[in-house]
Amino acid sequence: MSTTTSPVALTAALEKKPPGRPGTLRRALDATYGWAGAVGGFCIALICVLMVVQTLGRQMGFPTGAITDIVSWLCACAAFLTMAHAFKHGDFVRVTLVLEKVQPAIRWRFELACLVVATVAVAYLAWWACRFTFESWQFNELAQGLWAIPIWIPQMSFALGSVLLLVAVLDELVIVARGGVPTFVRLVQERHAQGDFSSDL
Repeated sequence: MSTTTSPVALTAALEKKPPGRPGTLRRALDATYGWAGAVGGFCIALICVLMVVQTLGRQMGFPTGAITDIVSWLCACAAFLTMAHAFKHGDFVRVTLVLEKVQPAIRWRFELACLVVATVAVAYLAWWACRFTFESWQFNELAQGLWAIPIWIPQMSFALGSVLLLVAVLDELVIVARGGVPTFVRLVQERHAQGDFSSDL
């Protein structure tokens, strides 16, 4: 008689197992995603402040042209640094019409296959983001705007955000490969259980 545990049974067992204290690596990863998301949120708040300053500056007659450059860099920073946090918390748009119709074992295989494809795609993005940023640093390229700073400085958010997203996707790939429920599914289910459907609007 085979003693192999199916992914479905393993998932059920994990769900019934009382949650223990997260390991050091788990806490470090979650803290990193959280801090990156917080920095991205701070960038959005700073964009709001700078836009108000620019509006007042135009009314009062002092130059504010460089603010446009800073806002564009902050937009990129806010977008890329928050990707890993948004992915882990189920805030990415997912088309689940097929997944909702299939059996749990088939759904597990689909989730695993999707994460493998996502890992390859995000790894490609992260590779080119890092290479692009490195080449800007290597050639001492300057920003084409009123504030001529080394362009690799704002580009670092692109590279770091892409690498962090890759880590998050690999994190989920390992969880699912071990028979666990994807974090982006579990957290959405927890929000729904509490009556919070705001992320679905």
